[in-house]
Amino acid sequence: MKKLYGTGVALVTPFDENLKVDYKALKKLLRHTARGTDYYVVMGTTGESVTVTEEEKEEILSFVKDNNDASLPIVYGIGGNNTQHVLEAIASTNLKGVDALLSVSPYYNKPPQEGIYQHFKAVADASPVPVILYNVPGRTSSNLTAETTLRLAQHTNIVGIKEASGNLEQCMRIARDMPKDFLLISGDDMLTVPLYAIGGKGVISVLANAYPVIFKKMKELSFSGDFSKASRELFKLLDINGPMYEEGNPVGLKALLSEMGICGSHVRLPLAGASGSLQKRIAGLYQSLKK
Repeated sequence: MKKLYGTGVALVTPFDENLKVDYKALKKLLRHTARGTDYYVVMGTTGESVTVTEEEKEEILSFVKDNNDASLPIVYGIGGNNTQHVLEAIASTNLKGVDALLSVSPYYNKPPQEGIYQHFKAVADASPVPVILYNVPGRTSSNLTAETTLRLAQHTNIVGIKEASGNLEQCMRIARDMPKDFLLISGDDMLTVPLYAIGGKGVISVLANAYPVIFKKMKELSFSGDFSKASRELFKLLDINGPMYEEGNPVGLKALLSEMGICGSHVRLPLAGASGSLQKRIAGLYQSLKK
């Protein structure tokens, strides 16, 4: 799975003022992000997947396939807290042209580790393409432990994990004991270089929607062993990273992309558009980064 080394961009779903999918803006985003990212991630959290209809998801995936001018690999998000529903979604989705699934750990119902293991085993058994686990305790209210991750890593169809626990010790335990070809992927933009340094293979990024070239430089410098220079690239994003999440993801990111002229800032309820004060701060940070 070396084609998934480096930066996966968790694509936003642009909406117009009527909250319909804005495909013209999506095409612009695909071209912009292709300047530095290594693969597209479609229908992740950043894509507002929970408020996009099943029909829209199919249309968006098809559009990305048809407008993938850079021929980048595609990772598609299918996950949930109802295992049977996830299996049905896998069976009903046209995964031709998709290189892997990104599947979030079950949320809300707080399953034990054995339940999480059995859930992902069922997903991996059913999926016709490789599966990347997604651990994000801040959203799911349960942690996919290093021990369970390593147990799942033995499954032939589970090829990696997007780790967004923020727990570096946990990531180190995975890195130390994972199979040689397993992908440890950062799920936190600000931990991209630290995870590269301990053996990670990349990041699935929010800010790569806006700054793909910075992430490309981080990857190249990290893979060449120059973590000092790679860190300096990461430090460029320190100030703008926090505001991306203050009012929910992708509220801040869409405000930034609007400043950049890539897409509008519209989001679907229950998210709300960025407040005036947040928009103003993001605009100022964007101008500072341009200098």
